[in-house]
Amino acid sequence: MTSPPDPLFRTEQNGEEGPAIPRSIAETGIDRQVLETLLLKHSMVSAQTSTEECSEKMCLPVTLVAQLVEQLRVDSMIEILGSSGPLGFRFTLSARGRDQAQRAMEISGYIGPAPVSLEAYTAWVEHQAANRPAVDPSTIAESLRGMTLTDEARMLAGLAVTGNRSLFVYGPAGNGKTSICLNLRQALTSTVWIPSCFALEHQVIRVFDRQVHEVCDAATTDFDRRWIRIKPPLVVVGGELQLDDLDLSWSPSAKFYEAPVQLKSNGGILLIDDFGRQRMDPHELLNRWIVPMEYHIDYLKLQTGQKICVPVRNLLMFATNLDPKQVTDPAFLRRMGYRLNLTSPSPEQYATIFRNYAGRHGVTVDEQVLQGILQRYETENRERRCSEPRDLIERMRDLSRYRNDALEISQQSVDIAWRGFFGVDE
Repeated sequence: MTSPPDPLFRTEQNGEEGPAIPRSIAETGIDRQVLETLLLKHSMVSAQTSTEECSEKMCLPVTLVAQLVEQLRVDSMIEILGSSGPLGFRFTLSARGRDQAQRAMEISGYIGPAPVSLEAYTAWVEHQAANRPAVDPSTIAESLRGMTLTDEARMLAGLAVTGNRSLFVYGPAGNGKTSICLNLRQALTSTVWIPSCFALEHQVIRVFDRQVHEVCDAATTDFDRRWIRIKPPLVVVGGELQLDDLDLSWSPSAKFYEAPVQLKSNGGILLIDDFGRQRMDPHELLNRWIVPMEYHIDYLKLQTGQKICVPVRNLLMFATNLDPKQVTDPAFLRRMGYRLNLTSPSPEQYATIFRNYAGRHGVTVDEQVLQGILQRYETENRERRCSEPRDLIERMRDLSRYRNDALEISQQSVDIAWRGFFGVDE
């Protein structure tokens, strides 16, 4: 009896580690029948195909696909039309093979790269999390360079990243809670390997998402092509998030599963923005995150009722402008890595933000005008926001375009922008 393949089947090429090319059907970690069925489905979409074409579409070595083709020929599932290369043939489905492919499509409509096993996916996620390069403080400082923050805020954000711990950011609206979470992604510089999909028998769960995952350099032939090297992902969900979004999404038409956001963000950042404004009680969402935060795993349910255990290895971040006491509880906060309160900026911080944003547009701010803006906040008893220098300057830019003039930050333009943005109290 042969032992099962090592799920962490890896190799190193030119100083880079990645999933090794499988040398046998067993080393794919996928049952041979599943691969044969996938090959039949690929063959069904064209009048004829070849060993090489199927190898390209399934992301498997030609030698392994040639073995699958030969078995399908013996089983009378395909008809050989001729040679296509040293190892390959041109072929088409037989009537029997077409019937088999159609029945397979009724179970799973997935057609694409061959899946990896759940065991291999789990092993690689855990391996990469355990061997993630240390994040240098200078890298974090550079990622937050464009933000005006207190030293403590920078330190706490940096500690969350370097310690690979969750981060809860709260405070009044408009003070950079979302921005600080988005910018921290730049501090994650190591690449991540993810599979196109993984499978449990004939059930396929797709992980790779072109809308989320940014592919690195052109694919290399030195590694298993079923895996894709990406930049650390950043997945942002907000008020639209529902509990169902945290479970497998089944497509009745495609007949395969889409991985939830916590899997798509593995190796990167998952930001739950506007926390507390989802269409559910925030404590429902908190309870859903207890196990992933505590044990770095999650349990997902298939349509059959079967549950699978998957790894959750991301930087989980929450951002809210609501009172933390209203949307959290002690059990949740105890599991939270760091809490960061982004308060309203001081007059000095506000002035710095204003000068910096104006400078991006090539304008120097008259200090008397700037002090007048700060005084106006005091006179109107209005709380300052980090986003408001940008908002006011952008309205002054609107004014300059309207007048077909260069941008000018004057008392008159400030007055118009102020009334246009804040309105006029009755």
